[in-house]
Amino acid sequence: MAPATHDALPTLDRTGDIPLHAQVATLLRGYVRSNKLAAGAVLPSEAALCERFGVARSVVRQALAALAAEGLIQRETGRPATVLAPQEHRRLVQRSTGLYEQFAQSGVSLQTRVLAFARAEPPADVAEFFGTTRLLMLERLRHVADAPLAYVRTWLPADAVPGLRAEHLTNASLHGVLTRQFGLRPGAGRNQIRAVAADERLAGLLDTTTGTPLLMLQGQGMDQHGHPLEWFTTWHRAEQLVFDVDVSMGHESVHPRLQDAPAAVEPAPEGQDPLARAQALVAELSAELARLRGQS
Repeated sequence: MAPATHDALPTLDRTGDIPLHAQVATLLRGYVRSNKLAAGAVLPSEAALCERFGVARSVVRQALAALAAEGLIQRETGRPATVLAPQEHRRLVQRSTGLYEQFAQSGVSLQTRVLAFARAEPPADVAEFFGTTRLLMLERLRHVADAPLAYVRTWLPADAVPGLRAEHLTNASLHGVLTRQFGLRPGAGRNQIRAVAADERLAGLLDTTTGTPLLMLQGQGMDQHGHPLEWFTTWHRAEQLVFDVDVSMGHESVHPRLQDAPAAVEPAPEGQDPLARAQALVAELSAELARLRGQS
């Protein structure tokens, strides 16, 4: 495959404080992504890049090393660098821990830029969840190695987080800030996953095209006291993220309900111990689950 050309790349700023190798890395990174170079595409040689940017070979090598560390390119001695397939990131969707903490545990640095943080009028379902319209809306853009990965819109109860400011949340974990500053820890909740198409705004934020499939994760979370803590919606670039779900018998929760009928529990017959009745119901449910599994 012929090496990619870089005629459209701008020149370097030699008057500012940004090191030349960082500028070269930024320009090459943007070129690879904006031109959607396929895996295996060959970049120009170190000598060609030195000539293109007018810098020493050590500068080019530092820039290429940074891109290799990000997983964007592969370098081999004596050969031009080649583009790697996009790295897949993984998220456990049944955990109450947020994206920042999960990435940190896997050694991936997640950058966060706050786009907006202010009082706002919530949608009806959000207001119903919190039982109030006194809410703050937080909008963030999450990046990995300067590549946008997810856009997040979060609603928070204003009275529970007095003094919270946007600067507290830049390149930080929201859950970590809530725990440290307000003693609020995420507890139980429910998450939903949907596939959606990027509208014009989402496409612009996530550096993709309108109509591109996105993975949308929406959740409502309570704090450790059982009070509403957050309502969030996160739109992820689908080609860069995989949702993982741990499945184990010990963590399954079954909510049987007849269609179009409210769930009900029969009272224990007169004179029967309620605990014995509950144990009998559990045994019946277990037997029914075993029967259904045998039919699947």
